[in-house]
Amino acid sequence: MLRVSHLTPIAPPALSALRLSLSPTLNLLSPSNVHKVSTFAHSQTSLSLIFRPSSLHSPSLSVKWVLQRMVGNPCPKASFSAESSSRDGREILVQHLLVKEDNLKLLVDLQQRVSGGEDLSDLAAEYSICPSKQEGGMLGWVRKGQMVPEFEEAAFNASLNKVVRCKTKFGWHLLQVLSEREESVLQDIQPEELHVKMQDPSFLDEAQLIDVREPEEVAQASLLGFQVLPLRKFGSWGPEITTKFNPQKDTYVMCHHGVRSLQVAKWLQTQGFKRVFNISGGIHDYAQRVDPTIPTY
Repeated sequence: MLRVSHLTPIAPPALSALRLSLSPTLNLLSPSNVHKVSTFAHSQTSLSLIFRPSSLHSPSLSVKWVLQRMVGNPCPKASFSAESSSRDGREILVQHLLVKEDNLKLLVDLQQRVSGGEDLSDLAAEYSICPSKQEGGMLGWVRKGQMVPEFEEAAFNASLNKVVRCKTKFGWHLLQVLSEREESVLQDIQPEELHVKMQDPSFLDEAQLIDVREPEEVAQASLLGFQVLPLRKFGSWGPEITTKFNPQKDTYVMCHHGVRSLQVAKWLQTQGFKRVFNISGGIHDYAQRVDPTIPTY
């Protein structure tokens, strides 16, 4: 299963059975309230089979949809760590299809059909037994340490666009690496460090600040410069995130205690945001450690 040891998604494509630890899980449950996740969108699909159980944390767009995509239905949840980086230094965009171990004949036939010009995604939608079939077998952007060893080895050694075969304990896979990119960065930032940065007038122009709390929370306590994107409204702003914000700019995410923001930060990473910072402890710790004039709740 998938491995998710570092909190590090929702890539345009869906993450599915292979991910062990890659996908973050946008948990729409706040520390004190359980929010309905009915509109969370579609992006990281089920990380169910291929991802390592220990690495699954909580990668366009109903809340329920996203949670399933990012965490993976069959896979156990894992947790992300604040700073994530793979041993390889790159991420790959992967799609695949999965058939049962005793269906090798079918796999060979499907591989021949791909060689004959058919699209792997179309075949995945029809024949794959992985939940990612709903997205044409798309697993999204993955990095080393997130998938089961056999699948990971095959994927990271495959040439771009070449369809290769591999076997895991889940069955036989046909996989295709569609693209690769330099790995993005996800880190925690302490309230004190954020405070220092915010004293620089240029910081608010150069950075992107996002508050994912609900309006009623923001009304009780807030920081200047943050744009409010309530997690409960993910379905309305999630699909447009890369048009409203620049993935190349440093992006800081805040919530009440740093839990929801960490999940969203991971999701932003899967959307191509290069440098994402989660405000550790959220506005609560900021109020207690930096600015006591900010109310706590």
